[in-house]
Amino acid sequence: MIDSIRNFLKLETASGIILVMAAVLAMVIANTPLAPLYDALIDLPVQISVGDFAIAKPLLLWINDGLMAIFFFLIGLELKREVFEGQLSDPKEVVFPALGAIGGMLIPALIYVGINYDDQVALQGWAIPAATDIAFALAILALLGKRVPLTLKILLVSVAIFDDVGAILIIALFYTNELSFTALVTAAACLPILWVINRKGVMATSPYIMIGIVMWVAVLKSGVHATLAGVILAMFIPLRDREHGHSPLHELEHNLHTTVAFIILPVFAFANAGISLAGASLDYLLHPVPFGIIAGLFVGKQVGVFLFCWLGVMLGLARLPPNLRWAHIYGTALLCGVGFTMSLFIASLAFEETGVNLLFDERLGIICGSLLSGVVGYLVLHLTLPAAADK
Repeated sequence: MIDSIRNFLKLETASGIILVMAAVLAMVIANTPLAPLYDALIDLPVQISVGDFAIAKPLLLWINDGLMAIFFFLIGLELKREVFEGQLSDPKEVVFPALGAIGGMLIPALIYVGINYDDQVALQGWAIPAATDIAFALAILALLGKRVPLTLKILLVSVAIFDDVGAILIIALFYTNELSFTALVTAAACLPILWVINRKGVMATSPYIMIGIVMWVAVLKSGVHATLAGVILAMFIPLRDREHGHSPLHELEHNLHTTVAFIILPVFAFANAGISLAGASLDYLLHPVPFGIIAGLFVGKQVGVFLFCWLGVMLGLARLPPNLRWAHIYGTALLCGVGFTMSLFIASLAFEETGVNLLFDERLGIICGSLLSGVVGYLVLHLTLPAAADK
């Protein structure tokens, strides 16, 4: 188990570094004469058709709706494994990170709403600062080297898992367009089929994937965001073959992790982080949308995560993880304010149907808020971890 956790952390750390490189590359290109080529690339129309049935979207939406469905499928696999076999299988170990995640979603959202309460369009972005990007956060943690105890890394991952669950629920409940009854029925019809083949003990993953593709297309056409199909499909993947000990879930998770970490997420970051800074000034940061996101990520996350964890311990609901001090929890709470990938994804959902071009504002706030959280979180842990390592 410990070796698996270490390998996971190494993979996520390397992924975070590549994510940073992809985002920086996109910003550089967007501010050079190559910007028109960048815009043409992400707006490139792509169509898949079978007879009279067709799915036509610009490349950016294929990335956000298609590739990110694979990312959410992986999140679903990880969540199922953690609940049945991992850190979330022990109720005593669940409460502390769960409380931190709840506070880390609630307080940032309230801060954003407080700043944008008088703008109905801007209010749709309330969930943007509620997200945490685990790959980026772990990459920053890796800069501290061997001084970081494994329990601190596990805590950060656990909080991020609960944060991902919250993001999934937010997308399902609050970022759903007008519904198509026919498409919803088609998607729903896939569920009993998946349940039956799971109960029959089918261990081959190909039938699940084929039905999952049909379900993804139906969900895409239904008005519910297509990435949710990935999470639902993951819940039906068999955890373990009792006769032979083989785990289709572990195998899929292992096979997908590298692809998601080193291809899908960097491609998403590159496609969504290309901000033109032409004519930008400090006034842009003071616009309620980016300012609300910055305040939510940098202030709201650290206050929410730390406060809810502290209250949980003070009230006897949770216990402080071993070998950690409150200064370490505070530094971790700051790192939870690195929202980059998940915040960008929620932002694309929040404003895509408004008809108002707030994309520049939201991305600027996400990048600045994540940068502030990452730098200050690193400094806090840099100042507090050496003393703990000397003990």
